[in-house]
Amino acid sequence: MSIGKPPKTLLLYIWYGFCLLCTVGTAYAELSKDTSWHIIDSKYTRIRYHSWKDLKKFSNNINYSYRAFDLKRLFTKKSPDDLENEIKQKVDAVYERVQEILDMRKLMKKVIITVYHDKKALHAAYQEIFEKPCRFRAWYVYESNTIYLNVRDTHEGVLAHEIAHSIIDHYLLIRPPKATAEILARYVDKHL
Repeated sequence: MSIGKPPKTLLLYIWYGFCLLCTVGTAYAELSKDTSWHIIDSKYTRIRYHSWKDLKKFSNNINYSYRAFDLKRLFTKKSPDDLENEIKQKVDAVYERVQEILDMRKLMKKVIITVYHDKKALHAAYQEIFEKPCRFRAWYVYESNTIYLNVRDTHEGVLAHEIAHSIIDHYLLIRPPKATAEILARYVDKHL
């Protein structure tokens, strides 16, 4: 008895089964992580946030003017696109100002800004990443080029300080000592 080629339908069923298993496995892995992140890409950053409310609070807390004051903006309701564009412009303006203060201008990989809802969520993220309690209000991780912020305790100075860490670490060929980078980041915060 010879074994011939399997029928095409059998191969098709095997392929569909394999694809289904891969999809279920991927979906299960995604469910085990927090899949509710939304992303906004700006010129220099990638902003990750959970809710529209957090995004609006983030925008309200970043009081960095990227254009002249407009009374009409105070009394008009913002659409999601308007808010996203406003945040992109504000964050990019802060980024460019930090580059200007440091005199460190070059094309760099986008920095990821992860915005958490509150201090508890931010500290839980720190605990998960570093396996120790958090004692910071915001922080930056060089390896992933990521800034971690608490939306309730964020303003343009905190954002500029953390962006400064990213720029300093990626501009220089050799990363400066932590104390030096911290002095420069504090300088940026004060001169924003």
